[in-house]
Amino acid sequence: MTPSLKLVRRGLRDTTEILANELARALPGTDTPAWSELEWRLAMAAAAAHGISPSLCRFTTWQRPAWRRFLVEQRGHVEQRHQRIADLLRRIDAGARASGLPLMALKGAALHALGLYAAGDRPMADIDLLVDDTHADATADLLVSLGYEASFTQWKHRVFKPRDASPVMALGEHCDTPVNIELHTRIHERLPVATVDITAQVRTADATPGIHPYPSPGALMSHLLLHAAGNICGRSLRFIHLNDIALLATRMTPADWLPLWAGETPWWALPPLRLVARYYRGAVPASVLGSLERDCPPLLRAFTRYQTLSSLSCSNLWLNALPGLEWSRSPREAVRYLRNRLRPTQESVQERKDMLRTQAWLQDQPWVTLGHRRRLLTWLTRPVPRMDTLYVVRKALEHGAPLPG
Repeated sequence: MTPSLKLVRRGLRDTTEILANELARALPGTDTPAWSELEWRLAMAAAAAHGISPSLCRFTTWQRPAWRRFLVEQRGHVEQRHQRIADLLRRIDAGARASGLPLMALKGAALHALGLYAAGDRPMADIDLLVDDTHADATADLLVSLGYEASFTQWKHRVFKPRDASPVMALGEHCDTPVNIELHTRIHERLPVATVDITAQVRTADATPGIHPYPSPGALMSHLLLHAAGNICGRSLRFIHLNDIALLATRMTPADWLPLWAGETPWWALPPLRLVARYYRGAVPASVLGSLERDCPPLLRAFTRYQTLSSLSCSNLWLNALPGLEWSRSPREAVRYLRNRLRPTQESVQERKDMLRTQAWLQDQPWVTLGHRRRLLTWLTRPVPRMDTLYVVRKALEHGAPLPG
């Protein structure tokens, strides 16, 4: 480790935790942190990476002009982008009605529709749609008619991007960033190799054409928790995920939680809810946590007891060689996971190629183009920083006036 990476690592961890607690408490008037210029830049990086700049703009009263300008700019970009997304959703809804296609708008769009967020509060990287297998190709044709083209296909979804769109290389949110659409036929996650599928719990029974909401708050909560679980397993959690869950949880009655147990035992729901309870005190009913503790495997239950946001997200600067191993529920799953890490499947190789082709922040990075054996050897001999983290840190250091030194 060079001294500069030591500073970045510690600064990211510390600023992330302070920002998380500031937003979770939502108590205006807390003292402005006595951070160095580097720490303020790292706080910008953390806020952008975790999708919380717009919400912090509403709640924090820290008196630092450069910090305030950054938050106000971010909220403005998110609000403008939200209008584009809302207009696009209306066009998709009209096209679906005309074509006889039942769709569901997932996650961020659903949270906005419930009024949990106002325009500008929550960034949305893309639009997620759930469609039945029988309507998937027709929905793809609809998206093409709206100016989209297929970008790539993974096991979770098909991704469509606007034709002739160019990425915007900026810190955090930008109003001109293209709005991609992810088309899902299943709601499922690999944790870490076994697939958890909750499609039956989430899909609405209403088959009329157009965009529909989730059938219940519990169905939406199930999806948010499974999505967060997948991100925790892959060390890519964002604080906005926890904020989503906390906001919805405070509106739910005891009966609203029951759909979480409508399918197989939700053993995977404890880690994200424990994190929510750690930052948002009183948001999660103790009875729900108690039931999930009985469902959760002992190893995973022990692992997540003391974990923090910064240890399970990109705020942890170093890549983890075996992310998610503790989620294995049997020796067989663990062996399968290790085998896949040592010798990636063809599907994993293709996913990596798609990422390198479509994610601008990964391009021109020597680490990501190394062969798998070289990367494994490097992991074993020295710490390797995350490319996504380095990208946002570099953008934060370039933001505004040059950083002294």
